[in-house]
Amino acid sequence: MVRNYLISSILVFLPWLVKADSLDFFRSTGKMYSVVAVVLVLFIILAIYLIKLDKRITQVEQNKKHES
Repeated sequence: MVRNYLISSILVFLPWLVKADSLDFFRSTGKMYSVVAVVLVLFIILAIYLIKLDKRITQVEQNKKHES
C-alpha cells in the first residue's frame, strides 16, 4: 500500500521536479538520446538480473521441497 502511494506521488510530482529548461537543453544539444539510451540499458540490466534471481530462488525452493 505504501509502495503504491510512493510510486503514484512520484509520478504526479515528476513534471514539477524536472525543469523544462533542462529538458530543452538536452534536446538542443542532442544528449536526450544519450540519456534515454543509458536509462534503457539500466532497465534491461535490471530486468535480466531480476529474471536470473527469480530462477535461482525457484531452484532453491524446489530443492528445499524435495529435501522435505
